[in-house]
Amino acid sequence: MTRICGDASEFALSALHGYSLANRHLVRMVRGGVVRATPGRAGKVAVVVGGGSGHYPAFNGYVGAGFADAAVAGDIFASPSTQAIHAVARRAERGGGVILGFGNYAGDVLNFGIAADRLREAGIDTRLLATTDDVASADAADAARRRGVAGDLAVFKIVGAAAEAGLGLDEVEAIGQRANRQTRTFGVAFEGCTLPGERARLFHVPENRMALGLGVHGEPGVDEQDIPTPAQLAHILFDRIVAELPDGASRRVAIILNGLGSTTPEELFVLWEALSPLLAQAGLTVIAPLVGEYVTSLDMAGCSLTMTWLDAELEHYWRAPVETAALRHAGVEGEPDMADAVMEAEPAPIHAPAITAEGRRGGLCVADVMTQLAQALAAAETELGHIDAIAGDGDHGQGMARGAGAARHAARAAAMAHAGAATVLAAAADAWADRAGGTSGALWGEGLRAFAMALDDGGMPDATQLAGGARRAMERVMQLGRARPGDKTLLDALVPFVETLERECAMGHAVSDAWGIAASAAQQAADATRDLMPRIGRARTHGARSLGHPDAGALSLALCLRVVGEHLGDVRQPSTDMACMAGETRDPLQPRA
Repeated sequence: MTRICGDASEFALSALHGYSLANRHLVRMVRGGVVRATPGRAGKVAVVVGGGSGHYPAFNGYVGAGFADAAVAGDIFASPSTQAIHAVARRAERGGGVILGFGNYAGDVLNFGIAADRLREAGIDTRLLATTDDVASADAADAARRRGVAGDLAVFKIVGAAAEAGLGLDEVEAIGQRANRQTRTFGVAFEGCTLPGERARLFHVPENRMALGLGVHGEPGVDEQDIPTPAQLAHILFDRIVAELPDGASRRVAIILNGLGSTTPEELFVLWEALSPLLAQAGLTVIAPLVGEYVTSLDMAGCSLTMTWLDAELEHYWRAPVETAALRHAGVEGEPDMADAVMEAEPAPIHAPAITAEGRRGGLCVADVMTQLAQALAAAETELGHIDAIAGDGDHGQGMARGAGAARHAARAAAMAHAGAATVLAAAADAWADRAGGTSGALWGEGLRAFAMALDDGGMPDATQLAGGARRAMERVMQLGRARPGDKTLLDALVPFVETLERECAMGHAVSDAWGIAASAAQQAADATRDLMPRIGRARTHGARSLGHPDAGALSLALCLRVVGEHLGDVRQPSTDMACMAGETRDPLQPRA
C-alpha cells in the first residue's frame, strides 16, 4: 500500500507539484504537467511526452535539455485529458512544430490524437509518436497493437536529442518512428502494484512465482512460472527479445534494464551481471547501458529488459548530452570496453612454508578446523541472523558464514602450499576479515591474526600456544572494539573462555579437555547475555528490545569455540587429502548433550 498518500484522489497532482518544487532548476509546473524551466531555442521542434502518473521518472523526469520540452501527466494509470495535452503543448511549442510522444494505449491514442487535431487547427504542425515496444502484448505480425512500456525512454531520448540538435519536424519524426521500430521490451513481475489509497493489489503473484509479460498499468502477465535464478531470468528476458530481431539489425544496441518500482538496484545489478555474458556471446556491442528505475508501475516488484538496435544516427542521439531529473550526462564518447570490469587482485604469496612434516601437519590441522567452523556457521546462519535482527541489522549470520567460508578456502590453499599452523591461520584471518566485512569481520580477522602470532610453523600447536593465542586474540579484540565484559558483545563469552582455558591448562589438564571446559564456560556466559542491556554498537539504541535475548556475537563465538573443542582431538590426526570431516545434523547453536 502507499503509506505517504494524503487524499488519494489528489495523489498524482500532489506528486507532480512536489516534483516541480524539488526540481525548480529543470521544470516549471503548468496546468496538466511540467515544461522546461529554460525553454528551448526559438524555432526548435518541441517534444512533448506523457501518459498516466505512477510511472516516475516517466514522464516528468524526462523534461530537460536533450530530452523532452514538456510532459503531460494524467491521473494514476490514466491518460491525460485532451485539454491538458493541448494546454501543455501550447506552452512548450517554440515555432518548429510539435512531436507528441506516448505509449500505445487506447486512452492515450484518443486524447493525444484529439489534441493533435486541435493544435493543427491552431496552425501548429503536430506529429504523433506512439511507442509499441512490448513484445508480450501482441504477435510480431500485429506489432502496431503492442503497448509502449520501458522503450519510451530509449525512443523519446533519441527523439529529444534530435530535436535539440536542430533537426526539422519531418526528420525528428522519422528518427522517432525508426527508433520505435528498432526497440523491443519484455518484462516480468514478482508482485503486483497497489493504487494510492487502496489496500489490495491490482493483481497478485503467488509466493515464489513470477508473472511474465506484464504491463505497466497493473495488467497481469500472460504466463507464470517459478522464480528462476538470475542466470535463468537473464536468458528468459534476452531470448524473448532477440527472437524478434528487427530487419537488418546491427550489432550495436542501447539497453535498459528497468526496475518496476520495488526491485532494488542491487537486484538489478545482479541480473545485469548475468546478462552481460549473453550479450557478449551474441556479439552485441552495448552502448551507454542504463540499469535502474526509468519506467515504473508504482510499487510493483519486477523488471524489464529493453533493447534498441542502433544505426549510426540513432547511436549518435542516444549518446548525446542530456540534463533531466531522470538522466544526465555530458555525452557518452568512445568505444565501450568489452573486457570484464573486475580487476582481480594478485593472490598473496604464501610465505614461511613448514620445513618439517610435523609443521605441515600443524597447518593441515588448522585448515581442518576452519572447515568445521565454516560448516557450523553455514548451518547456523539463519538463526544467528534472526537473533541479530532483534536489536541489530540482522546480518550477523550472513557475515559469519561468508567470513568462515572464505577462511576455509584460504586455509586450504595455504595448507596445500605446505604452510605451517601460524601461516595457515594468518591467511584464514585475512580472508575472514575481507569477506565478512563490517565490524564483526574486522574483529574476527584481527582476533584470529593475533591468535596466529602465538603459533609457529614448526609443529602442532600445544597447550601453551593455544592458551597464549586465545589471550592475544582477546586483548586485540578489546583494543579494537573498546568493549568490556557486560557490554553485551562477544567479549562476554570470550573473556570467561580465555580465563578458564588458562586455568585448566595450568592445572595440567589435556588441551582437549581444557578447551572443552572453557568452551562450556563461554556458552554459559553467552546464554547469560540475555539479561544484559547493550552498551556499545548499533544494538545500544534498541537496548530494551534486546533484553531477554542473547547476543548473537557471543552465541556465534561460543558455537565456534565448541566446534573447535569437539574436533580438537580429531584434527590432530588430519586427513592428508584435505577432505571435510563429516558434519552433524543437530542444531549447531545447541551444545552437545
